[in-house]
Amino acid sequence: MNESVIYLPEVDSTNLWAKHNLDKFGPIGAVYTTHQTAGRGRLGRSWLDAPHKGLYYTAVIRTDLVQPATLPLFASLAVCDALRERYRIDCQIKWPNDLLLNSKKIVGILCEVGPDGHSIVVGIGINLAQPQEYFDAAGLPHGTSLALQGVPVDMDTDPEWLAQYMTDFGFDRALYTYEAEGFAPYRERYKALCVNLGRRVTYDGGAGTAVDVDDEGRLIVRDETGDTRVFTGEVSVKGIYGAV
Repeated sequence: MNESVIYLPEVDSTNLWAKHNLDKFGPIGAVYTTHQTAGRGRLGRSWLDAPHKGLYYTAVIRTDLVQPATLPLFASLAVCDALRERYRIDCQIKWPNDLLLNSKKIVGILCEVGPDGHSIVVGIGINLAQPQEYFDAAGLPHGTSLALQGVPVDMDTDPEWLAQYMTDFGFDRALYTYEAEGFAPYRERYKALCVNLGRRVTYDGGAGTAVDVDDEGRLIVRDETGDTRVFTGEVSVKGIYGAV
């Protein structure tokens, strides 16, 4: 067991806790819980918790990365690999880093710089066993859990297993390549899982077809005039999350 993986029975936010306790970690470590009381998603969205139904995990990276901007994409592959290993399921990725199962969101990822200006915390929320009522009450029509998709989940053993596996294999071992070479070695594997590619996407000011993800993790879109555009922010994908 990796002793750099810390379990907390309850915490406001694993990202916040990690940022306040950087001294507890070496180059790579993690903290996780199944009861998070004040989580937060991308763009400051609040993250509601169904106690002991999900995994709330933060990887702490305190090593130099040649291309930190692509860490959300690299992290999405780490989670995909762990879920495939544990449950024999193949998720898809909505660029840059939402994981989908049967076109519904099961994982959200939020990367933040630590207070030292150097460390990065990678917050990962995995919907394991939340009931449909949770998503209805939270106003998340496009969210789901593994259990709702027919995946057998054991909340007594799965959270610890996933936290250990993502830390050891998803981040620690993989960082030997990623920290020095960036996203390029992972690009083809990412593209094979990316649900955006080949689909119509809309963005502020227009629409087009997503045609590629480049070595810098940016989404390449060919617009309706045939010109290409490069995105680092949000786009909507036709057929995903109700987009048309």
